[in-house]
Amino acid sequence: MSRVCTLYIVGRVRIAFLSTVVISGLIGFLVVPAYGQGGVIDFQIVDSQSKEQIPARIHLWNSKGVAVRAVGMPFFHDHFVCAGKVRLRLRADRYQFEIERGPEYRIHRGFFTMLSGAREQKIIPLKRFVDMKKEGWWSGDLHIHRKLEDIELLMQAEDLHIAPVITWWNKNNLWTENPLPEELLHQFDGDRFYHVLSGEDERDGGALIYHHLRSPHNIVSGERETPSSMKFLLEIHQHAGVHVDIEKPFWWDVPVWIASGMVDSIGINNNHMQRGKMNNTEAWGKPRDKQLFNGKVANGQWSQHIYYQILNTGHRIPPSAGSASGVLHSPVGYNRVYVYCGEQFSWDAWWENLRAGKVVVTNGPMLRPRVNGELPGHVFKAEAGETVTLSPTLSLAFQEKVEYLEIIRDGVVVENVRLDAYAKMGGRLPDVEFTESGWIMIRAVTNYPKSYRLASTGPYYVEIGGKRRISEASSQFFIDWLKERQGKIKLAAGAERDEVMQYYVGAQEYWESVRQAATVD
Repeated sequence: MSRVCTLYIVGRVRIAFLSTVVISGLIGFLVVPAYGQGGVIDFQIVDSQSKEQIPARIHLWNSKGVAVRAVGMPFFHDHFVCAGKVRLRLRADRYQFEIERGPEYRIHRGFFTMLSGAREQKIIPLKRFVDMKKEGWWSGDLHIHRKLEDIELLMQAEDLHIAPVITWWNKNNLWTENPLPEELLHQFDGDRFYHVLSGEDERDGGALIYHHLRSPHNIVSGERETPSSMKFLLEIHQHAGVHVDIEKPFWWDVPVWIASGMVDSIGINNNHMQRGKMNNTEAWGKPRDKQLFNGKVANGQWSQHIYYQILNTGHRIPPSAGSASGVLHSPVGYNRVYVYCGEQFSWDAWWENLRAGKVVVTNGPMLRPRVNGELPGHVFKAEAGETVTLSPTLSLAFQEKVEYLEIIRDGVVVENVRLDAYAKMGGRLPDVEFTESGWIMIRAVTNYPKSYRLASTGPYYVEIGGKRRISEASSQFFIDWLKERQGKIKLAAGAERDEVMQYYVGAQEYWESVRQAATVD
């Protein structure tokens, strides 16, 4: 079902006597501004190859840089989405635009001048440069705060396939005054799914996101520090099929949540990495060492560093991605996780393979990796004394130029490959040899100036002699973290403090046992 919208903006500017519209790359009249009332332009957005109309996202700004809203279309921050046709009734002015459909299409940029009495119709072709689902990779965003009535169009406009929508969050609960729908999971367009009952507990310890529940969990009693986030996690985890996602790695309670053994994924491409800027702070989470992590994208590097410490302690938790569209400024699906399902794609298969680590997280480059022919999440095993040689291959596509490809081994970059070398090697990357247990990931970083735009595979694991890599130094990293966290609890002595502190004490004992089991350092 297509929707046509009419858009109005206010303002009076000088226009010319020519009644036409100038669009970059389409027509090229020169205009001289004069006063006037403006006109109408119809855009039709099509796939450049099939010529079929496709939904898309439109960013449109007037000469003052003010984002234009389209009446009747879902609007957020600086953009709206449409089903492929949009009628814009604009005041006379100069405009610039960007039209996108997720990260698998080229961005169409242009500008035009609206003149008095103009009526134009233009076809805008969007060029797909990679088709991830045809190669078995299916996209999802684990952090969405948008209106349920807009979700289908948003997913179509972003070419997104999995969307769990957060409808209860701390003291906000959509279902307090609305009956739960009989169907919580919705399928449309054949291969797109969204679920209407994800929830988020976000307080002083950080944020946990819960997926697949049958009813909202009552967390309205939660204050900043009480009860512990662990109390709700223990209760919610009893529900069959629940998926628990750590929203960001630097939240203060991350070591406690990891110690619980109840989390299924962790957001390393998170909402601090936004389409138009980088939120380069840790909010109320654990701050980074600014001597070690500095620069405009240091927060993103800190998130990855923490994740690498988790892997270095023997925990095999896959990375995830979320945009927080509706709360922070990015569109739905800006940060997304691609999960490999091949042709056996379904809602359940996607989540199962996410938990198995068959993933790539991205807000830009498109990676399709194999290591010795295997997908991310694979565990390569060998007997003690044997050597494991990993030979990575990578298919890569991107919009912004990728500066370099990296192989991260046990948290350290061991190979930095420039694109010309990668091309000469025919998509192969240097081999990596293991004589003891460890892991690798492959990362592509772009030169995008506004934010940290990158893609990363999930980890591949090497297990030699039946032992995982467990680093004493990385274990101590979380022990020190927990000690610092306990010093920040401001509750007075009593039952509430005891209830909260028991989880930190238990987690510290757990991490001490991990350190004692260390195999390296």
